[in-house]
Formats: sequence, C-alpha cells, structure tokens
Amino acid sequence: MINFKKIEITDKKWIDPLIMASDLSGCHQNFTNLLIWAKVHHTRVAQIDNYLVVKTGAEFNNQGYFYPAGSGDIKPVLEKMKADAKADNHPFILNGVSPENIKVLDKLYPGKFKYEEIRGNFDYVYLLDKMVSLSGKKLSAKRNHNNSFKKNHSWSFELITEENLDECWQMNEEWCKEAGCHEDPDLKKEACASRQSFKYFVELELEGGLLRSNGKIIAYTMGERLNSDTYVIHIEKAFRGIQGAYSMINREFAAIVQERYPDIVYINREEDMDEEGLRKAKMSYYPDKMEEKYIAKFQG
Repeated sequence: MINFKKIEITDKKWIDPLIMASDLSGCHQNFTNLLIWAKVHHTRVAQIDNYLVVKTGAEFNNQGYFYPAGSGDIKPVLEKMKADAKADNHPFILNGVSPENIKVLDKLYPGKFKYEEIRGNFDYVYLLDKMVSLSGKKLSAKRNHNNSFKKNHSWSFELITEENLDECWQMNEEWCKEAGCHEDPDLKKEACASRQSFKYFVELELEGGLLRSNGKIIAYTMGERLNSDTYVIHIEKAFRGIQGAYSMINREFAAIVQERYPDIVYINREEDMDEEGLRKAKMSYYPDKMEEKYIAKFQG
C-alpha cells in the first residue's frame, strides 16, 4: 500500500513544484484547495517518483484518487495506485479527470476505464481581459450594476493584508450568519474551507481584495496563480442585499490580477457544485470555456 499522510501546510514546499510541473488546469489540482478542503474530503497525500498522489474519502464507496500531478513516466505511478486500491479493498477510481487525462489513460489502458461526466464539478473559465473591461453586449448588465454601485455608495477597494485580515474575517462571519451557514450542510463545509484560507493566508501566499462602503467591508475575494496562463478565484463573498457588490469586487480584483500578472490569460472561478443559484451567477458572466471533469472507473 501507498504510505499516505494527512496534508499539512508544511507540505506546500514539496507539493507545489510537482503541481507546477504538470501545469494542469483543474482548480482541484492546487495546494490551497487540497489543504482548505482536507477536513471535508479526508484528503491524504504521498509522493511516488516525481508525482503527487492524492487520495480522498473515508468510506469504501467514496474513496478515490486525483490524476497524478508531476512529470516523467506516469504508468508505474498508476500501477501503484491500482495496487493501493486493491490492498485497501475498494475500486480504483480517479476523480476530476480532464479530457486530456482521458487520452493518456486510454492509451495506457485501452478500454479499461469507464468515464462519467460530473457537470457540477466543471470549472468556469473566463478571459481575464473581459472580466476587467466587461465589454460587449452580453456583459452590459454587469457594467450597469457597477455604474449603479458607484453612484449610490461612498466606496473604496483595497488589497487584503495582515493588517485588515481580521476585519475581513468579521465580515465573513457576518455573511455566514446572513446566509445561514450553520443550517446548510454545504455552506457549513464551505465555511470550514474559508476558515482555513484565513488561518493560512500568509503561508499559502494567497492574494485578495476587499470592497468598502462608507468604511465598512461589504465584499471580499481571495485567489492565486493556478498554472502558466490561469489565475484561480477561491473565494468571493458579498452581502446579498447590496446591489452591485459582487460585480464590483469581481471587476476590481480582476484589474489587480491583470496588472500584477500581464501573462495571465484566464480567470478560473471554480465549480458550481450543482447549486442552482451559483450556476446562474457564474453563467451570467458567459464563460469562455468550461474545464470539464470526469470520474474514471477502472474496469478490471
């Protein structure tokens, strides 16, 4: 069996280079997401050769692996993962598999994997330039929201720092009470992940921005570079009763990303998790592409 360990903040040092070497596009192939969702998904990690191997789940019917991230000959790594699944008496399942991953698996194991599309896990990916300019007829509603917000609020935007991080957390707590995080199982899990983002904000090297109205924080966002051409937004929250707050924090932070990373082409705004309201909100920005994800089940 593979000697997996619980993921810790100190693992960032060896995991990041392996993830960067593979240049994968799925938001789940990211150290921050692995760490902040670890308690929810029971995430464990190991290194095999020059690859990161991730295992999730606690019970027989939900244990699975991520497609290995790294470089070199991947088949020996997959073989060890197969053997680990067999020894642990559960099916060999790969989660979050991309179309590109599928091509490799089909070449190495012709006809051995069965694939299932998981629409709720698709990432929404947008051209960064569009998120900044909001140009075009389709995004006219977003421009109008922003213009209305500017007219009706004495507002300011600033970057999240160690100095305003606690104040930002208080806004997050207020948002959670308003949204009913403690009553909603999914929001409760998200709140757990958000808490980890704040706890390890500096160590994770996260970046973020916040929006104020009359001096009070009403929205914030956090993200980081995902791969060679994409930036990922991990969290974006705004008080629901303030029209334009979401579109403003989105646009203002996108402008910061463009300024800091002129080579970035895309913004990955992660999944909708089959939540109808979230799907509607992310579709309203008209994604330029979707990062497709599948479950691959080994048949043999």
